Amino acid sequence: MAVFTPVSRFELQRWLAGYDLGELRAHEGIASGIENSNFFVDTERGRYVLTLFERLSADQLPFYLELMRHLAARGVPCPDPVPDRTGGLLGSLCGKPAALVSRLRGVALTAPDAAHCAQLGELLARMHLAAADFPGKLPNLRGLPWWIETVPRVAPFLSGALRELLADELAEQQRFAATPQYRELPRSAVHADLFRDNVLFDGEALGGVIDFYFAGVDTWLFDLAVTCNDWCIDDATGEFDPPRLAALLAAYRAVRQPGAAEHEAWPLALRAAALRFWLSRLFDLHLPRPAQMVTPKDPTHFERVLLARRRAAPALAGEA
Repeated sequence: MAVFTPVSRFELQRWLAGYDLGELRAHEGIASGIENSNFFVDTERGRYVLTLFERLSADQLPFYLELMRHLAARGVPCPDPVPDRTGGLLGSLCGKPAALVSRLRGVALTAPDAAHCAQLGELLARMHLAAADFPGKLPNLRGLPWWIETVPRVAPFLSGALRELLADELAEQQRFAATPQYRELPRSAVHADLFRDNVLFDGEALGGVIDFYFAGVDTWLFDLAVTCNDWCIDDATGEFDPPRLAALLAAYRAVRQPGAAEHEAWPLALRAAALRFWLSRLFDLHLPRPAQMVTPKDPTHFERVLLARRRAAPALAGEA
């Protein structure tokens, strides 16, 4: 969502000629995030989001676009990719793979309450059930293999104690991923990045889920853990806020009841979710790429979250 690749009005007008969307009225870069170049685009026919993909390949991108179409067709409020005049969902702009999707109403929340968390928990369970028959097979590209590859790259930037923490947690996650219990966990394509800035609220009503470009096949439990680790915590300490956590989990369970293996694996899933984002923030901070608008996020936040989860984790049944 950072702007790595600028797009001029002339370039965009020429590209939009391949769509039946009328004349371009305005476009504006979105200066948040660190993976893709995103722009708001307004035309005579509506409001859209344009994404130029900086890291993902054209071979990988159909997975994300088709997942959004799959979910939108099943009533999940998410961006729906816009086909061009030939019916294609993926094009090329400024030398980068590019796609246009519908723009949802609403804004992201910085301080959600228990009612917001309950709405999200219900929607997340619906998303998991809706994705169960999605045929895409792309793995979570920021999953365990990426952790194994990335830990040695960021470790030299850390103190001895933090290197030991990173190595110990990675070893524990590798051990668990090799168990029969892990293989029993239900999985499908999941969002895998359902943070507050990827959910829009239109007033008090949930407007939709955006930014599926970290999606991949992973466990539903990991997806739930990622969400709880952002929506239900005290940002200063990384500890859970019991009312928000209870609300999200209760709403999730009202739609889909996790199985026994998921209840048992929940503490390690919470740790895995914290490790994934601590590691990616370390990577983005210490091994950055040039861009016009980039704001690397503080890795110490998820260091605190991981330490909090290693000290204690709530039950999946909702108790704090």
